[in-house]
Amino acid sequence: MTRHRRRNTPAFTFLSYFTLAAGVALFLVGLYNADMELHEKGYYVAVMLLVAVGAILTQKVTRDNAEDDEIIEEQKRKENNIE
Repeated sequence: MTRHRRRNTPAFTFLSYFTLAAGVALFLVGLYNADMELHEKGYYVAVMLLVAVGAILTQKVTRDNAEDDEIIEEQKRKENNIE
């Protein structure tokens, strides 16, 4: 029987959470320093894109890890019943 392993490495999981946190932090810094010149509006757009990507990655990693946990637990139960 082949053993199932996680689809996401711990590094990728960390990166997804870090991207989300960095995006939120940068957005808050931008709001704090807002004089709303044209280049700042572009900054807000870029940061919001970073937040969106971070949110999507975090959602994907969380879902994948939950699914992997279920698969790994099922495999462990099968191995314990066989032995």
